[in-house]
Parts: sequence; structure tokens; C-alpha cells
Amino acid sequence: MSQWQQLQESAFSGTRQKLRARFERWVNRRLRPQRRQTLNNKSLFIFPSKAGFGFLLLVLMLWLMGTNYENNMVLGLAFFLVALLLVCIHHTFFNLSGLQLEYLRSTPCFVGEEGEIELLVSCSEKADKENIVLGFEGGSPVEVDLIEDKQAVLKLFAPASHRGWFQPGRIHISSNFPLGIIRCWSYPNLGARILVYPKPIAGFDMPMSSSSEQDGNVLDEQGAEDFHGFKRHHNGMSPRHIAWKQYARGQGLLSKDYVAYREQQLWLDWDALDGLATEQRLSVLCYWALKISATQQLYGLRMPGVDIEPDTGVEHKHAVLRALALYGISEAEHD
Repeated sequence: MSQWQQLQESAFSGTRQKLRARFERWVNRRLRPQRRQTLNNKSLFIFPSKAGFGFLLLVLMLWLMGTNYENNMVLGLAFFLVALLLVCIHHTFFNLSGLQLEYLRSTPCFVGEEGEIELLVSCSEKADKENIVLGFEGGSPVEVDLIEDKQAVLKLFAPASHRGWFQPGRIHISSNFPLGIIRCWSYPNLGARILVYPKPIAGFDMPMSSSSEQDGNVLDEQGAEDFHGFKRHHNGMSPRHIAWKQYARGQGLLSKDYVAYREQQLWLDWDALDGLATEQRLSVLCYWALKISATQQLYGLRMPGVDIEPDTGVEHKHAVLRALALYGISEAEHD
């Protein structure tokens, strides 16, 4: 590529970025973020599609031919196609006008995965909506028709690029109904956000504190079933625990001692990963939280400013992963 071509491409790219930034500022002023929105004249845009420009070129050529050769049949066909175009503009616009969108919930994901956003799409009972395409930038689009059922729950996906709260931005919603020559679209912002956990990284020793390496502690518990040994019998002990065989052998009156063992507790410890960068520490802790939670073993998390007591279960796992995802993020950003 010559230097002149590089300069042209650079100038074109810079101009396109400026126009895009100006358009985004205008859209942000016009379409404010709201959890529930209804598409109307203010939020809808309409323009010929690529096929529509070809259609317009055909109409222009027919009009020129009909005018040049004074052929009323050709002119009539050109005028009929113009009328058809105007009817398409009406139907395409009202296919999206009145459509209601509501953000329901999101599903957490890990960095590098696609987060899931759940939306409710609905319209009035008297209206039919067809060939509506929705999606986030970079995600897979979803098509929906609202003909018999006037509402539908859709799941849209957006690639999560960073840890913490990820906002996929505006939804791209469009329709080419009925003939594909006119495109109507909108960019509503429902304020959706996804909680993104650190990307799990394996290959490191389990980062648990030294206190977690002890065997289970012995607990004296009434009704325990684990035999621990013998001890001298004294008043107040249960006669059922008397070791009669040892008494018959002349070893004295002994009582069987039963104990219970406290289950071993693991602590995922931030300080056990000295030398690793912050994001790498979080990824390692995330990996081991997932591994340990599958074993039903008690585990807790210790990080600067965070201390989650050992526990098990799905809620505990999500609490640990949430703490890892939001580590170092201010409280204002949490909400």
C-alpha cells in the first residue's frame, strides 16, 4: 500500500470515527436508559435497505425509459413501484412502532464468555409484529414474531470483556418487513448489566492458609458415635458406656469415650499467592472456589477487606465468586 493510500485510509477512518461519535452523542440525548421502553416516533429510524436502493435505481431507470420513449405502460409501472415503496414505508415503520421491551434479569458469566440477558418483548393485542431481529453488538442476533402470542421472553448474549459489572450497551433492534426494501431500526438502552467473574486459571497449588491444613479438631459431643478410647468411669456417666470386658479382666471400671470430629475447613487465602498480579490472584482463587465447591467441603475466602466464613452450597459459592468479581470496584459501581 502506497503512502498516499495510507493517508486516504487514515483520513477516511478518522472522519468515520468522528461521525460515529457525534451520532452516539445524539442518540444518548434522544434515547435515555430505561428498564422498560416502548418504541415510538422518537426512538425509531427508517431508511432504504441495500435492496431498497436497488429498487429505487430500478424505478429511476423505468421512469427515464418511459419518459424518453413516451411509453405510458412503463411510466405506469414506475409509478406503481413508487406507490408500493410508500406502502412499505408505512408497514415497516408500524411493524416496530408500539413494541414494548423490558429488561428482566441477567445471568453471571466468566471473563471471555457470553453473558445472558433476559428480555420481555410484547405488543398490544390488536397488533401483529413480524420479522423482528434483536441483538447486542458482537453477540448473536435473535429473530422473533409476535402474531398469535403477543409477548415473548428472549435471551440475548453479549461477550463479556472484563471483570465486574459489564454493561453490553444498546440493543440493536431492526425489521425489514414486509418486502425487505425498507429498514426500520432503533437502539434502546435498557440499562442491562452482567456480573462477570474472573476467568478461572488452573495450574497452581491450592491457595489455602496454614490453618486449613490441620486435620479435623476433636469435639466432645453427647450422642457422638466415633469411638475414641477409654477413660475412668465416675458418677454421672452413662452406664451404657461401661466397658464390661475390661472390668472382667481386672482393668478397673472404665467408660468408653465417644467423640465427634469437626470437619476440615479450607481457607482460600489471598496472602498465600504472593508474587502474582491482582487479576491472576483472582483467577486462581476463582478456579479453586469452583473446584472445592463441587466437593461439598467447607471453605472460606480471605482477601483484603473481605472475609467470608467457611460454608458450602450454591449461595455460598455465588457469594465467593461475587466477592472475587467485585474486588477493587467501588461501592458506587456496585449499584
